[in-house]
Amino acid sequence: MEVITATAEVARRVIGLDMFDVQIEAARTLAHGKIAEMQTGEGKTLAAVPATVWFAKQGHGVHVMTVNDYLAQRDADWMGPIYNFIGLAAGCIQEGMSAAERRGAYACGVTYTTANEVGFDYLRDQLALHLSEQVHRPFAAAVIDEVDSILIDEARIPLVIAGGRYAGDGLAYRVDEITRTFRQELDYTIDEHGHNVVLADAGVAQVEKAFGCGNLFDEVNLPLHSAVQDSLHAHALLHRDVDYVVKDGAIQPVDEFKGRIARDRRWPAGLQSALEAKEQLVLNAQGRVLGSITMQNLMGLYPQICGMTGTAASQAEEFRSIYELAAEVIPTHRPSIRVDHPDRVFATKQEKEQAVVEEIRRAHGSGRPVLVGTASVEESEQLSAKLGSTPHEVLNARNDEQEAVIIARAGQRGAVTISTNMAGRGIDIQLGEEVAELGGLYVIGMNKHESRRIDNQLRGRAGRGRSRQLPLLSLTRRSPSRQARHRRLGSSAGSR
Repeated sequence: MEVITATAEVARRVIGLDMFDVQIEAARTLAHGKIAEMQTGEGKTLAAVPATVWFAKQGHGVHVMTVNDYLAQRDADWMGPIYNFIGLAAGCIQEGMSAAERRGAYACGVTYTTANEVGFDYLRDQLALHLSEQVHRPFAAAVIDEVDSILIDEARIPLVIAGGRYAGDGLAYRVDEITRTFRQELDYTIDEHGHNVVLADAGVAQVEKAFGCGNLFDEVNLPLHSAVQDSLHAHALLHRDVDYVVKDGAIQPVDEFKGRIARDRRWPAGLQSALEAKEQLVLNAQGRVLGSITMQNLMGLYPQICGMTGTAASQAEEFRSIYELAAEVIPTHRPSIRVDHPDRVFATKQEKEQAVVEEIRRAHGSGRPVLVGTASVEESEQLSAKLGSTPHEVLNARNDEQEAVIIARAGQRGAVTISTNMAGRGIDIQLGEEVAELGGLYVIGMNKHESRRIDNQLRGRAGRGRSRQLPLLSLTRRSPSRQARHRRLGSSAGSR
């Protein structure tokens, strides 16, 4: 396609970046409406530009979706001169923008944004009383970075607009006084997958006695029964510093795939109140749902979509069957220099943690930077405590506003960074001076996740340089379920 080769030449002249043959191949794949699997460090941001120009030249506007607001602004500023040279305006959507600013950004030929911002703007447009209040124009094409995250991991998560707020009656607190004393297997049971909790007869009896309500399952007691189920769910299935954090006096959900706070996301009203009662917080007034849409349905509004990720092949069948999208694996520009080591398995959680601490201290002593991937806020802070006086930084949902600063230092000589999944996707860790000669960034994964893609994303933080290969060691453990997370330890990656 002439548009792709011409855009590649513009990129060389305007921002001084030569596109490799594999990037051109990825751009062609995107322009044909497919998913391009490109390994980390292969230049997905630049590869997307020629395809974006191809779609934008049709005159209907293109949404380029990135992982977060920071990357949306960075990429719009970085790639903007290419679009401007070709005669396209490049806009960017950021949290906190006014409706007028959003309308102007969406009117550009190319708009960098996140899927959440697009979705919430769409829902607000559906509630607008006048056309002049809407910010979107008709959807045309979307180029999606980290496409597996949006189309697979978050596909069924609804975006919800709420309003008509009303105050609760305090039932959640009264129920919590009873359920927090319940004992598993006696008062309630949890299914084998850890997804559902069920009241046992002893629990039902305690509720009926405490509230003097008669038969808990009578229709008149439906609000009480629902409140009890929500409270049990909050206590038995949702764990502080794993599924959510308490920050600024509020319950803030943690995205299990990204390790970040899931902003603008709440549990259903009763469950949200149950969590607030569990943590002894002020019960917030709950809003009535005015509109919602899942990410899968939002993407279905686009006549044309394509995307990029480093881990598409394992989900190729889902992309094909659900979205009718084919996935193509793009070869690397140069052979990967990363060394992936086999799993190491330990009998107990304590042995695993001690081995990780010793390995971190050994690598740190040589001056080599270390990145440790953990499964939760709780695990990251427990490991931090065990490291004691060893200099290190912790990156998790509790301090996510420091992400850019911490990541900027993670590749420096002697740096030790303990992180949740936040460090596994959408970030680039730059190596400091002389670090390549020491062996490069050493990545240790403490867990094997249910999704192999998350493990591969963490591995992808290493092996992005061009120096020679060294033998490395890595540690993780396999975790088939939350209940079994203390049993085993497996593998990860270390390289320059």
